[in-house]
Amino acid sequence: MKKLFSRLLTRLGRVRRADTGLVTFRVTSVPANTPVGATIYLTGNCNGWTTDDPAFALAFDPADGSYVLTLPPGRRGTLDYKFCRGSWATIETDADNRALPNRRYLFGRGARTVPQQVLNWEDQGGIIPPRAHSASPNVHILSAAFALPQLRRTRRVWVYLPPDYGSGAKRYPVLYLQDGQNVFDEFTSFAGEWGVDETLDHLAATGQDLGGCLVVAVDNGGPLRLDEYSPWRNARNRRGGEGEQYVDFLANTLKPYIDYHYRTLPDRAHTGVGGSSMGGLIATYAALRYPAVFGRVGVFSPAYWFAGQSLLAYVMQHPPLPDTRFYFLCGTKEGPTMVPLMAALRDALHTSGVPDSDLHFNTLADGQHAEWFWRREFAAAYSWLFAEAVPEPPPASTPGATTLA
Repeated sequence: MKKLFSRLLTRLGRVRRADTGLVTFRVTSVPANTPVGATIYLTGNCNGWTTDDPAFALAFDPADGSYVLTLPPGRRGTLDYKFCRGSWATIETDADNRALPNRRYLFGRGARTVPQQVLNWEDQGGIIPPRAHSASPNVHILSAAFALPQLRRTRRVWVYLPPDYGSGAKRYPVLYLQDGQNVFDEFTSFAGEWGVDETLDHLAATGQDLGGCLVVAVDNGGPLRLDEYSPWRNARNRRGGEGEQYVDFLANTLKPYIDYHYRTLPDRAHTGVGGSSMGGLIATYAALRYPAVFGRVGVFSPAYWFAGQSLLAYVMQHPPLPDTRFYFLCGTKEGPTMVPLMAALRDALHTSGVPDSDLHFNTLADGQHAEWFWRREFAAAYSWLFAEAVPEPPPASTPGATTLA
């Protein structure tokens, strides 16, 4: 298994026999207000949507003022990408400074030199058209600066309460999600929102909510996102390494606070963790590091390539409890290693003792590395993960029993 994982990882940088040749992206025009000396990066499914990956920095060509990036040969599949100046705040936008859909290039079928133009940078494009807040009334911000003592930082934390939370004494499962900016509110999202609140509200209104669920969403750390979402350093982009402390925060600081202040079902069968891309990587790690805490894991388009062989070795050294449920989801065209690496991780979990019945593996032909895809599939993932965790109704009367608020 470890050798298989290693072979899959080498596809990221190895010239293959079926060589598709060099592909060069040339940005021939950038906005006039582009800061002097700015570095322009390509961010996409080729690098886990890292916005400041040195391997995908474009070189300035003084001969004609263009910016050039030549990708190594051997790449296959579909590349979804955008240009930026090192962060999501500096992402490219359209002529009216509105969000752009992902650019797309199909290896082996497109031109070997691809001319591009950047019309605007979001932070330099003048007045940004306002986006409306879209969070449901039952979403609130627990704290704009919740203490993250393990890393000596603070972070905004959101909480979604089921529609019937205020009408009784019932206790609920809890799902902890990453990239909180994108979970509930279009206004705060940097790539679109998941609409988790609307989805769960709809399930409740139609009697499909499995009894309801609290969702706790933690904002990512912006430029620190890659560092916090992997416990291992990535040799190529020299990021990562703070994931252990971040997961310690989820398990030892945030969860005890939530369980104390809200009516939760705190056992592992009713506690889930999930995320997409790098968030999927750290959610997987959380379940392995704290098997007695997290019993439900939602893994959406995971950036397993970032962790290399370290993740697989960790599975073998720290297997989850056998009844942990994992829901894996990705698109079949999210890069040549997405499905194979996800399958290798699933197989490692199975080898470690997790039965097939607790390993849901879903690959969809139309899936993309994008919020709209994860939003569309969230209801199915939630329903499967918590279907077996619905508590039995309490007896009609239990002498001496008390209920906490």
